[in-house]
Amino acid sequence: MRWILSLFFGGLTASAGSAQDLIEVDLELVLAVDISYSVDEDEARRQREGYVAALAHPDVISAIEGGPLGRIAVTYVEWADARFQRAAADWTVIASEADALEFAARVAAAPLERGHYTAIGAAIADSVRRIETNEYQGYRRLIDISGDGPQNQGMDLNEARAMADEARIIINGLPVITDRPGRWVRPVEVNLDAYFSESVVTGPGAFVLPARTAEEFRTAILRKMTLEIAGAAPSVIELARPAP
Repeated sequence: MRWILSLFFGGLTASAGSAQDLIEVDLELVLAVDISYSVDEDEARRQREGYVAALAHPDVISAIEGGPLGRIAVTYVEWADARFQRAAADWTVIASEADALEFAARVAAAPLERGHYTAIGAAIADSVRRIETNEYQGYRRLIDISGDGPQNQGMDLNEARAMADEARIIINGLPVITDRPGRWVRPVEVNLDAYFSESVVTGPGAFVLPARTAEEFRTAILRKMTLEIAGAAPSVIELARPAP
């Protein structure tokens, strides 16, 4: 009996020790960016440039520094096919302007690779795994996922969202709405705002902010990241914008 009890309490101690080893942050954030061939090369580069600009923006840095701990953990992941999810910049703690600029520079310098299909469910599942296995403990856990079309390959979206719900991870969406054909496919005739709202985002306070032009994309990314880091919500006007 003593041996059994020692194993039991030893296991509890080890678990507690593991939890204590985690680095506490205000937010664990996965920036999951669609780079499938439905996003043409110019758009893919503009997307990345938009994130780089937002990461280095004073509003985002101020939101980070204004948190209870004044630091977040973030990774930038580009995704496409069911088996294509690649961290252009791995998990990093950002607690200052210097941290943010260094992370943004790593994102900007990463090679741009592409994939054929749009596997949103697989991207969500991969993002959940990245959060569940990192070395951080965030008060909030969030996946910020962009995409320019509905899923056409990979893991069932409902199953992927259930994984996020079970892990208490919020998913916000940034649909990239365009009437330009991509390299391999024509634009999908679907209300992408509604699709992301109904089939992609999940969790308390989850929201969708669309982007329709290159300039609007930069603005949407900046606004979305600032809100997510601050733990705020978009205005009623932002949420009520009509679909094209």
